[in-house]
Amino acid sequence: MSTLSALLAEHTDLPGGAVDHLQRVVGEWQLLADLSFADVLLWVSAEPGGVVCVAQCRPTTASTVLPEDMVGSVVSEREHPHVLRALETGVVVSADARPSHVAPLRRQAVPVRWDGQVIAVLSRDAATVARRTKSALETAYLECADALFTMICEGAFPTTESRSDTKSSPRAGDGFIRLDRSGRVVYASPNALSAYHRMGLNSDLLGQNLIETTRALVTDPFESEDVESYLRGAVRGKLGRPMEIEARGATVLLRALVLAPGGRLEGAAVVIRDVTEVKRRDRALLSKDATIREIHHRVKNNLQTVAALLRLQARRTGNTEARQALAEAVRRVTSIALVHEALSMSVDEEVDLDDVVDRLIPIVVDVAAVGSQVRVRREGSLGVFPAERATPLVMVLTELVQNSVEHAFDPGAAGAVTLRAERSARWLDVVVHDEGKGLPQGFDLESSDRLGLQIVRTLVAAELGGTLRLERGATTGTDARLRVPLGRVTLG
Repeated sequence: MSTLSALLAEHTDLPGGAVDHLQRVVGEWQLLADLSFADVLLWVSAEPGGVVCVAQCRPTTASTVLPEDMVGSVVSEREHPHVLRALETGVVVSADARPSHVAPLRRQAVPVRWDGQVIAVLSRDAATVARRTKSALETAYLECADALFTMICEGAFPTTESRSDTKSSPRAGDGFIRLDRSGRVVYASPNALSAYHRMGLNSDLLGQNLIETTRALVTDPFESEDVESYLRGAVRGKLGRPMEIEARGATVLLRALVLAPGGRLEGAAVVIRDVTEVKRRDRALLSKDATIREIHHRVKNNLQTVAALLRLQARRTGNTEARQALAEAVRRVTSIALVHEALSMSVDEEVDLDDVVDRLIPIVVDVAAVGSQVRVRREGSLGVFPAERATPLVMVLTELVQNSVEHAFDPGAAGAVTLRAERSARWLDVVVHDEGKGLPQGFDLESSDRLGLQIVRTLVAAELGGTLRLERGATTGTDARLRVPLGRVTLG
């Protein structure tokens, strides 16, 4: 099955920030599809002169009008002219269509903006219904959907602050509340009202100030203040993460969405889900997660003990070569320990490499040479990697930095080493550049007998499926160029 990341890597060369934004859009689009009563598809450019569908979502609030799977399909301008026009012009394009096998469709193509540029198009296809009066629920849903799609076109939604957990975030059908700019409820769905009744509300929600009503239901004074701050911030344009509320034995998950199309604040939408029973079942899973994190913590402690013993042995060793070898072993064990420390604080088995590498760099410099005058800095973001790939990647990066600090400069000489990282839809590219004396005459990476470089070559080829080159810098020094494919890698 083709994933969004794989399809973006295959058909585009978008920068990492744009890919992250599209991932956030997809994280929100079940809500978008449900509020629109429409199928929502994500399109990017495909050569020559067409577009390719890289993701698809069907509504749970209406029947799908696109039963076939469109993911991976490349279509021409003749088939989806509105999508091509939205991509080219950067404005929302509406159209009607009558495919041969379904009822007439109401179609709309919405440009997805990131950093001021149109990087993709969201299309929403819904069945055209006979003229009738819309229900209050339909009106509230569609008005909210229109506001969110407008914000997507403007690049104002979604943001990193508004990101939700797609596995647990409430859906529109779980419960939906529309607030005006003062926090007053102008619409509440039956499921939302039921959730509030379980929390102890004995009246209707319509017309009430949701901020004051919710605060009054929450018995814990600190939690009630948090709820008030969260909801008040939403109606004033401040984004926040979903939060759980406990009241009178019930637990609900609540998420507020700022609605500000065209930069004009129009209040907020609140989706709410009763998770009382789910929380009871999840306690066992949370216990297992805690056990896994504790294992990572103990592995980290054991590795740190090993590193301390090696460091002690190095101090007592009179042989300079043996002392250096033990010091390098300390650094390698410490790099693995830091990955496990990061995992011990993570709930999703992923590692923020920027944090780990920033903590390792001072250790690398200290181990390389006492009193070294070499400065090491990082530029760009390495990003987040799954645990199974984070450990070899961290070891490769520290070995490359260590090699530059140790071999690029004469003893006691000052200089700089820069680790530059750049992510795209397809690759993580890292250049470790030093301002040193350059590669020795006739140097060949494949035939080098340095243990550190041998470790690096093995990890890059066998664990990461990447490539590594050592070459002279553009002006001075040496560049170690590492390229690692993003996503899952199948190694032969």
